[in-house]
Amino acid sequence: MNTSSPRAEAREFDTLQFRQALSQFATGVTVITTRLADGSFRGLTASSFNSVSLDPPLVLWSLGGGANSLPIFSGNSHYVINVLGADQAELAKRFSRRGDNPFEGVEYTLSRTGQPILKGASAWFECHNRSRYPEGDHVIFVGEVEHCSAQPQASLIFHRGQFASTQTE
Repeated sequence: MNTSSPRAEAREFDTLQFRQALSQFATGVTVITTRLADGSFRGLTASSFNSVSLDPPLVLWSLGGGANSLPIFSGNSHYVINVLGADQAELAKRFSRRGDNPFEGVEYTLSRTGQPILKGASAWFECHNRSRYPEGDHVIFVGEVEHCSAQPQASLIFHRGQFASTQTE
């Protein structure tokens, strides 16, 4: 079944307007982690996480097509999506920067396939790297969840360019 339209109408907004409109939607904050063949770890901050299916259990996230880490995440068989807790904004910032090793001094355990699970995450999903779809200037990753866990706590969110919490007290 083909559900795509032949062509979208011409846009009447610019990139800044689009970004401002998107910022009105609060998103959760995740750090996607993986282990390389040499045993080192890589990770990045992403707010583009969503559920896809319960049966089979599928989730998705996206990464910019020009990201240095794209070949790493495209080529690895597994990764972990760590949903950050309300008190982990500094961790989100750390994994969004280029250069330094963001794992230095960070507490984690290893998943069944050896992927890093960040301590204090409100949930985590260990995924088999099932498929990837280039769309626009990003690549959409679909992961099949093999293991997951949750800690009942407030989660970190991102809204209007700021970190916030799901904490209502």
